[in-house]
Amino acid sequence: MDEDRERLRRWRLVLGGADDGTETSLSKEDRGVDAALAALYDSPEVDEEGEPGRRAGGLGGSAPRVARWLGDIRRYFPSSVVQVMQRDAVERLGLTRLLLEPELLSAVEPDVHLVGTLLTLGDVIPEHTKQTAREVVGRVVAQLERRLAERTRSAVRGALDRATRTNRPRPPDIDWIRTIRANLKHYSPTLGTVIPDRLIGYGRRAQTVHRDVILAVDQSGSMAESVVYAGLFATVLASMRSLRTSLVVFDTEVVDLTELLDDPLDVLFGTQLGGGTDINRALAYCQGLVTRPADTLLILITDLFEGGARDQMLRRAHALADSGVQIVVLLALADSGTPAYDHENAAVLHELGIPAFACTPDLFPDLMAAAIKREDLSHWAATRPAQ
Repeated sequence: MDEDRERLRRWRLVLGGADDGTETSLSKEDRGVDAALAALYDSPEVDEEGEPGRRAGGLGGSAPRVARWLGDIRRYFPSSVVQVMQRDAVERLGLTRLLLEPELLSAVEPDVHLVGTLLTLGDVIPEHTKQTAREVVGRVVAQLERRLAERTRSAVRGALDRATRTNRPRPPDIDWIRTIRANLKHYSPTLGTVIPDRLIGYGRRAQTVHRDVILAVDQSGSMAESVVYAGLFATVLASMRSLRTSLVVFDTEVVDLTELLDDPLDVLFGTQLGGGTDINRALAYCQGLVTRPADTLLILITDLFEGGARDQMLRRAHALADSGVQIVVLLALADSGTPAYDHENAAVLHELGIPAFACTPDLFPDLMAAAIKREDLSHWAATRPAQ
């Protein structure tokens, strides 16, 4: 009986309105939940002028009502649900003012999508809100760094170590665990020890750059989430002395943000989301950065919808790969799943030996490690394929 009542209660909240057919009354708290949902989901989307249409409920036109609603949803729902409802409020009701007033912006639950929206707004954000926006973005970046930065450094260091393994190491550079494992067949019962026939260790590379990494990131509006994650990973990779990291962002223009890689916030606010896409122009710029093709890894993050010279773009990608540059195309660097992308361009690049697939941020450290070791990345394309 209690299960039936709970089921009806949930249906009442899902359907909304008193005439929903459940004939179920709500408690005072549930009426608050219902009102918060109704303000958003019982409302039509924005009209042609971008203003919310007429509705029985809704958030109205006043900042105090929006602020109360933000407080209500944080009270009634977990953080993950709050983030979804905030995105829906911006998209369905055109409430960009959520992000244009410091009082409201400070009440918003920050996440990657919010950061992407703030970057999209760019110069539209008023001066008196920019500091609050920077603080909100900073909170998200700090969360992402705690989640991803050390994993990335660890994976890349391990890959670089394995890539420089040698059978003639100096004594301080011997990898004793792998050496013992490789020489177990030479165990001497008489001496009670392993007699190493082959030493395994690491080459000296403490002050040398072992790989050049170029991240070229499409900053068209559809790539917002990927831009946020790519900016963070670029700053992490740039902190490693064994890598020479460059960050290039592009739409129809190309901007080199490498000098900003000391600060992820400077990187993100240096992007300008929106506009068209000229991948060919971006690849031409990246060609100019390549000085050691065999030691260069180019990660091109784009949905491959080329607005420039498609044939030139494909020929340029082919030329880079033929010169020895290792190219990986990420159709998205995001948690949101397989993206929309240009299937034809992805197929042609695949024929050229250039893999194209989507990648989640949590998998990116392992992807970097595999690429540095020059492993076959076909299994990555199989797990998150360009279908």
